[in-house]
Amino acid sequence: MPQWPPAGADAGRRRRGADRLPDLWRGFEAPGAEALAFNSAGACPACEGTGTVREVDDAALIRDEALSIDDGAVLPWQTFGFNVQPQIAREFGVRTDVPWRDLRDWEREIVLNGPEEKKHIAVTSKKGVHELDFTFRNARLTVTEELKRAEDEKRLARVSRFLIERVCPACRGTRLSPAAAAPRIGELGLAEATAKTLEDLVDWAAEVPDALPEEMRPLAAGLVDTLLGMARRLLDLGLGYLALDRAGSTLSTGERQRVQLARAVRNETTGVLYVLDEPSIGLHPSNIRGLQGVIADLLAEGNSVVMVDHDPLVLREAEHLIEIGPGSGSEGGRVVATGTVAELDRDPDSRIGRHLTGRERVLARTSAPEGETFERGAIRLRTAPVHTVHALDVEIPRGRLTVVTGVSGSGKSTLVLESLVPALRAGEGRPLPEHVLSAEAGDVEKVKVVDATPIGVNVRSTVATYSGVLDDLRRAYARLDSAREAGLRAGDFSYNTGSLRCPRCEGTGEITLDVQFLPDVEIPCTECGGRRYAPAAQEHRRPSASGEDALSLPDLLALTAAEALPHVADMRKVGSHLEALRDVGLGYLTLGEATPALSGGEAQRLKLATELGRAQTRTLFVFDEPTVGLHPDDVRVLIEVFQRLLDQSGTVLVIEHDLDMIANADHVVDMGPGGGADGGRIVATGTPEEVAREAGSVTGRYLREHLGR
Repeated sequence: MPQWPPAGADAGRRRRGADRLPDLWRGFEAPGAEALAFNSAGACPACEGTGTVREVDDAALIRDEALSIDDGAVLPWQTFGFNVQPQIAREFGVRTDVPWRDLRDWEREIVLNGPEEKKHIAVTSKKGVHELDFTFRNARLTVTEELKRAEDEKRLARVSRFLIERVCPACRGTRLSPAAAAPRIGELGLAEATAKTLEDLVDWAAEVPDALPEEMRPLAAGLVDTLLGMARRLLDLGLGYLALDRAGSTLSTGERQRVQLARAVRNETTGVLYVLDEPSIGLHPSNIRGLQGVIADLLAEGNSVVMVDHDPLVLREAEHLIEIGPGSGSEGGRVVATGTVAELDRDPDSRIGRHLTGRERVLARTSAPEGETFERGAIRLRTAPVHTVHALDVEIPRGRLTVVTGVSGSGKSTLVLESLVPALRAGEGRPLPEHVLSAEAGDVEKVKVVDATPIGVNVRSTVATYSGVLDDLRRAYARLDSAREAGLRAGDFSYNTGSLRCPRCEGTGEITLDVQFLPDVEIPCTECGGRRYAPAAQEHRRPSASGEDALSLPDLLALTAAEALPHVADMRKVGSHLEALRDVGLGYLTLGEATPALSGGEAQRLKLATELGRAQTRTLFVFDEPTVGLHPDDVRVLIEVFQRLLDQSGTVLVIEHDLDMIANADHVVDMGPGGGADGGRIVATGTPEEVAREAGSVTGRYLREHLGR
């Protein structure tokens, strides 16, 4: 390491140099990988490498400006039990008995940001009056101190209502410290490089070695080769549109799983069993080829792979299949067939084998003939470029089933969910998106987006409440002679507020165990066994319409929708709701099942069931990948449900990769040809047969093969 002063200088010069420049000559070492990592030494000190900071939201601190502090205007003091703070505030001269909006600025500043000073106050309790010293804790400090103590989700949720999250002003969201952001290759620092999509980064990295001095090129070439090898599998899996600085929490389940798969290949493991749960979710058929390549690499290295999946493209490549069934819920749970694709095709008990060999196709409806697709009118949309999507001009036929497809990142969601839907909903205070140039709705008046977001926020939301049958059932049980004699009304049969609800769990069906040093544990209620009702509810039994044994309301809610149908055959409205559940393939759900626990696909179909039987004239239904996790037979059921919406004069628009769904469409809009910057254009439109004949359509190539089976 270089030394100061240099060797050979006389003592006087050494003394003079040391006096003048004591800190200028130091050793220097090139930064290592850890020094540039936002999870390590390269983290921004302001946000600790998260890229965001949480700050107190002053607007959330005051409940109502018309309230006085004594009446609870300062919400954090009320929420966290600091009831003496108003009294301490009075010691600063703050008027606590006048509305917040009437306080002077200095008074508000004391409440929001006053000093941590001790004040001598008199506190009244059951034992009398006590004079004590208390430290003032202003409203902002109350929140920040409670945030430090928030060690579980419940406490964090209570504090989060008073916080806002914004991009870190120090690193501007890059997560990096100034030192980590400083090194550059050409004009790019680490922050700029990681902001690129994987596809763009690969193109840039390939040119880096040639731009460096000769002596650095061999080292750079080796590093770039390693990077390209790691990136290849991610590109094969259709993730080239992702930016490297994208937060992992924002990835979909399918994206996250594919990233983990690519990492597993890179780690070069052997003798490991990999279990994959629906790895084909969100994958275009072209990306499934990449998935198969990753699995082949894992197998070649001596690993084993077990997959749970429904996609025929994935299943056809399996060496051994285990089919569970034959139905769903209580009608399934058994191994019905095992073997190769050919063996399952020959097995009469198998329901998937004939789909894998092409012996059976999912043709659930007759598509509109070419030339008649738009005879009922059209919805038109014109946009300017946005994100990586080019300017678009598209027509969606009215009263038809339209499928928007394309590889991952090709712009499907931007077209439908970020452009068409908000454009049609514009008006009545909702602005037209800036990038939308024009939108003609035809005669569409309502737009219903049926997505996979969870239904309800807690266990009090059940299949029975969401489907609308519980209210009718409660009224029916309240009409029983036993209920009238007991003076019970419909409200008493509510598991949320009724007198018959379980007193132990208060109708939730579960209790929370506070395990020290560990997160709280939810278990079925030990009193009611998860049935939500007290034993007294068993005394009121309604005769079954099918002649079977009379059932109590808890007994009925424990049945599946399909099992409950015969018992409520005399209740037309309830029966129609349960039939709708059965028709969308959810007959296996129990009526008392909590809706937040449903899968995304189940939640989507439950929402769809509530729309059946209604007139849907002038309504556009939008679905985002509704076939996720569905068996081909279930896809057929879903297509039949879509046909019912069309028969009710609705219009159906679906974002989808499933070839069976595409093959049943009246009209197809294919985005692409690639993802990210390589996509964002409409490459083909028309009937499935027309798109299959389009040479430039990636989807068309796979659709052509599918239609030819």
